[in-house]
Amino acid sequence: LRGIAPHPSKENSTTHTRPEEEGKREARRRMRQASRFKRMCVFCGSSQGNKSSYHDAAIDLANQLVGGGIDLVYGGGSIGLMGLVSQAVYHGGRHVIGVIPKTLMTPEIVGEMVGEVRPVGDMHQRKAEMARLSDAFIALPGGYGTLEELLEVITWAQLGIHHKPVGLLNVEGYYDSLLTFIDQAVEEGFVSPAARRIIVSAPTAHQLMEKLEEYVPYYEMVASGLDWEADRLDF
Repeated sequence: LRGIAPHPSKENSTTHTRPEEEGKREARRRMRQASRFKRMCVFCGSSQGNKSSYHDAAIDLANQLVGGGIDLVYGGGSIGLMGLVSQAVYHGGRHVIGVIPKTLMTPEIVGEMVGEVRPVGDMHQRKAEMARLSDAFIALPGGYGTLEELLEVITWAQLGIHHKPVGLLNVEGYYDSLLTFIDQAVEEGFVSPAARRIIVSAPTAHQLMEKLEEYVPYYEMVASGLDWEADRLDF
């Protein structure tokens, strides 16, 4: 009879964890770590777009916020990407604040909102209140409104009105043409190379959150010595 190799005892055996399992555990551990941000302002479209990747990115971002213990500030409404992010964050157990002009508060326009609703008088007050409540900004894919909100907080950072990180979630290169335009503006002398650094971009929510957590404003502010009524806006 051939000898039978003894079965290794529990004491002598070694448990080997596959690299992918270790990677998943590390990712979950990082998500559970406390974020430097208490509230994140998210700009995004009132439609879901034509690609499923936009839907997936919105849910992924919401999960990142929930995992990091971050509350959501957004423009109100329950439709499009706005609805996906707000509902996912809300059902994930985080606080949601929707800031919306009273004129838009009809079921036909915004649907049924979740969380706390803060009505304001107009679009200008909406942006100021969203900025006041938030510690950082992220833009998902969107249209004119998203682009306008994004560029305004970038301009405010350049002027020294706030010092908060501004992130661009560049899903499948959606914002490539915008970034190319800004790079051309730098080349043509309309945007300084330092001001170009205001924008933090990444293709995934996880990568973007990592960059925002590490962000330090090291660009030269155009008018940082002015007050800008910062006390009133509580920036």
